[in-house]
Amino acid sequence: MRSVSGGSTSVGDGLRSVLRTRDVLALGLLGLVGGGGRRGRAVLTAIGISIGIAAIVAVVGISASSKANVLAVLDRLGTNYLTLAPGQSLTGGSAQLPAQAPGRLSLLDQVQAVATTAQLDVTVRRSDQLPATDTRGTAVLAADDGLLSTLGGEFAAGHWLDQGTTGYPTVVLGTTAARHQGVDLGRGDQLVWLGDQWFAVVGVLKAMPLAPELDNAAMISAQVAAQKFGYEGSPTTVYLRTDPRHVNAVYEVAASTADPRSPEEVEVTRPSDALEARAAADTSFTALLLGLGGVALLVGGVGIANIMVISVLERRGEIGVRRAIGASRRHIRVQFLVEALAQAGAGGLVGVALGAAITVGYDVSADWPVVLPAQGLAGGVLAALAVGGLAGLYPAGRAARLQPAEAVRQV
Repeated sequence: MRSVSGGSTSVGDGLRSVLRTRDVLALGLLGLVGGGGRRGRAVLTAIGISIGIAAIVAVVGISASSKANVLAVLDRLGTNYLTLAPGQSLTGGSAQLPAQAPGRLSLLDQVQAVATTAQLDVTVRRSDQLPATDTRGTAVLAADDGLLSTLGGEFAAGHWLDQGTTGYPTVVLGTTAARHQGVDLGRGDQLVWLGDQWFAVVGVLKAMPLAPELDNAAMISAQVAAQKFGYEGSPTTVYLRTDPRHVNAVYEVAASTADPRSPEEVEVTRPSDALEARAAADTSFTALLLGLGGVALLVGGVGIANIMVISVLERRGEIGVRRAIGASRRHIRVQFLVEALAQAGAGGLVGVALGAAITVGYDVSADWPVVLPAQGLAGGVLAALAVGGLAGLYPAGRAARLQPAEAVRQV
């Protein structure tokens, strides 16, 4: 005698009960969309999983995009930059770079370009009607003609302090300084009150990743600085572009070349190291955020287990009938395990899509390259399925252990 129910087949005379794969999938999905409030509970549980997966995918994607942006900056600007600045003197006071330092450094065969800036004891503000202390943190620097070419800087608007304007009161602002001073060259000619007179803003720079100190600076030519503010040529920062193959060699001799008498009073740094350190810090922060996403995913898994246990209790009659007409313990166990996997898988797919959308939106707003690691997207779905599988083991085992006679009484 043969009886069939929901894809389960019980065959008399010792024949084996069979449950085909497509029947397992149909039963598992039917269990999710059935009555008794199961559909609503399944949706809410899937949302819990999707939040955890979205957090993980977004963190992985944004971290990868951040690293790609750092690498793109380093590839574009190079790692062959060094900066020199005065350190502390032997007496504990502030040291000073010699005015001859740039010339000496330019004599090194491995040095390709040298440029300097010098901070002036002058204030800049948007209007002469504002108090002298309202500088918005903007520093005034005397800058070499070759500063931008040495650093590989770019303009958001305008131009550099070229030969036609070096003798006139003109200024170039960094991107942060322009924002703080309310300057927008797109609205026409702009002026700032620098020192005790008006200066025309002729250019605004884009962000300078390897020289962030220039972002909130107002730069004037060394010639104007000497004429109007008594600048004597002693720089506060020297920027070097070196042969990429000899960066370390130049690093070793830069201090003694700039100031042979007191090399210990010269600080030499490599700006690209700061970017690489930031990328390493981002990696540590990413690990923390992934942990938080994992906690959210764990909570979603507990939710699945809870909902599945309730479902087993509600459906004892169904389980008893299926067992009575031939379904084996394994069939019942697989059915409820598939339900748990389907809930988690649906949440995982939604979470991956949401996390990818968050990553793209953040990258576009930050002007970063959009990077969506394939392993992160696939890992999000696999993680959801793993959590769903683990969460479904206990409810599935509990359902399989129900005795047919006892379960049928609940009908």
